[in-house]
Amino acid sequence: MSDANEPTGAAGPDAGATGGTPAAAAAAGVPAGAPDPAVTGPGRHVRVVLVDDHRMFRTGVQAEIGQTERTGVEVVGEAADVDQAVTVITATRPEVVLLDVHLPGGGGVEVLRRCSPLMADAEQPVRFLALSVSDAAEDVIGVIRGGARGYVTKTITGTDLVDSVFRVQDGDAVFSPRLAGFVLDAFASTDAPPVDEDLDRLTQREREVLRLIARGYAYKEIAKQLFISVKTVESHVSAVLRKLQLSNRHELTRWATARRLV
Repeated sequence: MSDANEPTGAAGPDAGATGGTPAAAAAAGVPAGAPDPAVTGPGRHVRVVLVDDHRMFRTGVQAEIGQTERTGVEVVGEAADVDQAVTVITATRPEVVLLDVHLPGGGGVEVLRRCSPLMADAEQPVRFLALSVSDAAEDVIGVIRGGARGYVTKTITGTDLVDSVFRVQDGDAVFSPRLAGFVLDAFASTDAPPVDEDLDRLTQREREVLRLIARGYAYKEIAKQLFISVKTVESHVSAVLRKLQLSNRHELTRWATARRLV
């Protein structure tokens, strides 16, 4: 769910997705200063729609990967919620959609559900790559079950994101390194995951805040990572404590650890 009047930001330059990286290029003997093969392959072109409820994040992604002559990526549309996303994707028929998991109107899973006929089009399939701040197993598994071809977190570099987009266009599955295990475990199991009624009381955003609190992040750090204000973080923490009937962040950490949410 989107938080009103939140400060927003662009993706940071940390870990990339599995696949081609600048380090791999160096290991292959690419000289320093040479064009990056991940973003300048001859004749490569892909039409992309950006779906994220933070305008400044979309602007940052556009600036990072949308220089078509350099990257081969042409951003043909943007959307901030589920209804906008379905409208823009249907109108533009991109090859790849970069899809945030948490969106007003039902989230990324709802976009996937409503766009399932486009994904199933044999001649011109629309493929989805989730791009989210969340690294929670249920978020990853939810969008993959919904039909997304991969899932990368917003710490990915621009170069690796471009490479991931082209790999998804080619039909590959792409994941940030630690997330692939979630999918393998989920699809290897024949048992449905147990329902946690306490966890189900929380919104997706509250779950994100819960995990970061349990990992020891300060409010300012959480605000920066989720592109929201410190005041909004405080409000989410209060809501989580109230819904779970906990007294403080230490109890919250024990609660999350016991459920292996950290």
